[in-house]
Amino acid sequence: MDRTGPEPAVLAIAASTAGDPAGGPRPAGSAANDAALVTRGDFGALSRPHLSPILGRYYERSWDHGEGHTLYDSAGRGFLDFACGIATTSLGHHHPAVTQAIKDQADKLLHICNALGYLEPVGQLATLLADACPDPLDTVFFGNSGTEAVEGALKLARRVTGRPGIVAFRGAFHGRTFGAASITSSSINYRLGYEPLLPSVYLTPFPNVYRYFGDDEEAATAGAMGALRTLLGHEIPASSVAAIIIEPIQGEGGFSPAPISFLRQLRALCDENGILLICDEIQSGIARTGKMWAFEHADIVPDVVCVAKALCNGMPIGAIVSSRELQERWGVGAHGTTFGGNPVSCAAGVAVMKTIAEQGLVANAATRGDELIAGLKGLMAADERIGDVRGRGLMVGVELVKDRASREPDTETSEALVLACAEQGLLVLNCGTHHNVIRFLPPIDVTAGEIGQGVELFGAALRTLPRTGASAGI
Repeated sequence: MDRTGPEPAVLAIAASTAGDPAGGPRPAGSAANDAALVTRGDFGALSRPHLSPILGRYYERSWDHGEGHTLYDSAGRGFLDFACGIATTSLGHHHPAVTQAIKDQADKLLHICNALGYLEPVGQLATLLADACPDPLDTVFFGNSGTEAVEGALKLARRVTGRPGIVAFRGAFHGRTFGAASITSSSINYRLGYEPLLPSVYLTPFPNVYRYFGDDEEAATAGAMGALRTLLGHEIPASSVAAIIIEPIQGEGGFSPAPISFLRQLRALCDENGILLICDEIQSGIARTGKMWAFEHADIVPDVVCVAKALCNGMPIGAIVSSRELQERWGVGAHGTTFGGNPVSCAAGVAVMKTIAEQGLVANAATRGDELIAGLKGLMAADERIGDVRGRGLMVGVELVKDRASREPDTETSEALVLACAEQGLLVLNCGTHHNVIRFLPPIDVTAGEIGQGVELFGAALRTLPRTGASAGI
């Protein structure tokens, strides 16, 4: 999992692992011991001795299977899944069309590498993805993951423009590989100890409307655009910038939508200076925000789009979408992959794209998202620990604060709330540069009843937590 994940030093929500054999030799008769652990459903004890500890985990729970919008642990308890594998299983678990497509393709061909020629599901998915994008975005390169899509997009930008500079936004998350980590700043832990990172990368403030601009979108746009113009006037000239990359809604950075006016002015600035605009839609794309792409809320078209996560409902995929002209200028052999565009993944993606179109799931995400925001704002009206509810469609963040006047982040309550929600039977995750934002990522085919259930469970979980500080007097 190289795109996102909890901050290991911050998420103190794991169950005790006393007696864990990790770090020591495997006990005698380990095969029999492993079989016993499997029988008990203790996949944590099975895994810890040899899985790397570097991966931060939100839970120490053992998961067994999923059905629809419910994820089941190895004890058989079901959880309403509003995390979706971090915006990945957007059609839920064991979706009939997706599962059948995977089975059919697995029976036919698992892999040959696309460098050997052409495969039907790969071509089909490229066509469907291009058709889902506005002109002139009509050409697709498939990779394996979101971070790989970002890496490729940076390579494309530098090569076709002949310029070195990359501008990204503070608080962004674009991935864990070297180039992607160089433009990521949602957590210092993702950069610490890896310097020097990619050269000629410049970070500029993101227009975080709630945290830095007092809910004033106009001020956020003016402030962030002013900072960007200062950067281009004093640190790197616009003529040396290959690309500006932005998440239309910052994901791990706190589920903060960029103001519509800001995205439009950013597009205009790029046009004025021959800079490529890259939109990272890895978490926000594929109908998540009530439009196929989050950039469509601003009626702009980027030059390059990075796609992954929900495209194949859990199967590994990454994609770079741009105009044919840009990718022809990139050049044959300038980039490549062994596993990218795997036919089984692409078959799943074809099923996903067809299901979204046939079932009107873009519209469903918009409608259900309005219901979710309304329900969460109802909770906000009764609990001042909720400082803000924001988002678009079914990408919604709830920011927890110690008091609304100071807006001081409440990391402790956020982390406790993730666990409390699980105790109630609801899976949600947290995010934000202070880890104080609860992120809601329901399946895009979620029902109104499930939205109501999720809001009710969230409210019940919040009420189990003691109020501290200024909120205690409410």
